[in-house]
Amino acid sequence: MRFILTAGGTAGHINPALSVAEKLNELYPGSSFLFIGAEGKMECELVPRAGYDFRAVKVTNLSRGRSAEDIKHNLETARNAITSVKEASNIIKEFKPDAVIGTGGYVCFPVITAAHRLGVPTVVHESNAEPGLTTKLLADKADLILVGVPECAKSYRRKERVHITGTPVRAGFCGLSKAEARKQLGIEGDKPLVVSAWGSLGARHMNETVLKMIPRIAASGEFLFIHSIGSYYYDSFMKEIEKTAPDWAEHGIDLRKYIYDMPLVMTAADLITCRAGASTLAELSYIGKPALIVPSPNVTNNHQEKNARVLEKAGGAEVLLESEFTEESFFERLRTLVSDSDKLDAMGKAMRSLCVEDSAERICSCIASLL
Repeated sequence: MRFILTAGGTAGHINPALSVAEKLNELYPGSSFLFIGAEGKMECELVPRAGYDFRAVKVTNLSRGRSAEDIKHNLETARNAITSVKEASNIIKEFKPDAVIGTGGYVCFPVITAAHRLGVPTVVHESNAEPGLTTKLLADKADLILVGVPECAKSYRRKERVHITGTPVRAGFCGLSKAEARKQLGIEGDKPLVVSAWGSLGARHMNETVLKMIPRIAASGEFLFIHSIGSYYYDSFMKEIEKTAPDWAEHGIDLRKYIYDMPLVMTAADLITCRAGASTLAELSYIGKPALIVPSPNVTNNHQEKNARVLEKAGGAEVLLESEFTEESFFERLRTLVSDSDKLDAMGKAMRSLCVEDSAERICSCIASLL
């Protein structure tokens, strides 16, 4: 069998696609796979790193502003949409896939649109509680719409095409205990480990807050701390931390541009603090990790807070809005949580109860039904 997968912009869209490809190869051994992403985005690095062939098309996002610059940007996006559909059509004709699967990001629009016009079976997966613009635009072009949570299903008009599958996680999350993960990371002793990750590209406000908080963490010595800075902010962050806390590494603080071994790091953690991207939340539920979530306010239809509230309602997470997020409030919430092991255990069990463990299998079963 031959499959094209398309996803982009963030690891939260790319990783589910990689998981689906892995499961499809188990179902159809010896299959051929091609990923299509947007030029210059992180899929250009992550997909080849995972060992898959990759092609890029030129596609850009829509700006929601109304300035002259925003209008100019959107005119360019409209032009790119036309040319990227043609580019995707040429790639599809050349590769001759049996199905095309999109798992999020605006690159899905031209690829799924082209496949639909060429009569190739198409599947779109939406992992958020509130569907994004791209998924909504593709609702009438996709043969199947797969959703991560039941709350999302009601947003689509053609109910017969919608299936609830959960959101798949990477294979690296399987079969490793917390003790084994800590050992592999070289963590000795029993100090709690807090992991701080704010999206694959990083987040300005979160980095500014963590930068101010690191001296507090170093002085308290109450927990270990791994922080993912993100590629956009790494150089400036490291320059500033050398001024404010040059001895950070001596206090159990690990600062990284990107956490490439995220399954290992998350498994080792006692508490995760993060945004509310749907893929991250699916990973948290899969391994049953309690979380302190600060949803991004800069997303369509406030979907991250809606994602986070689902976990909070179940008891697996606490939510701290960005408007409430300061170095004082963040540090005190972390201290309070890591000092209460019984509460963390209860949150972990509640988080695990939300897991759809066979999500990749469900998605592949839906794809098989088209074939």
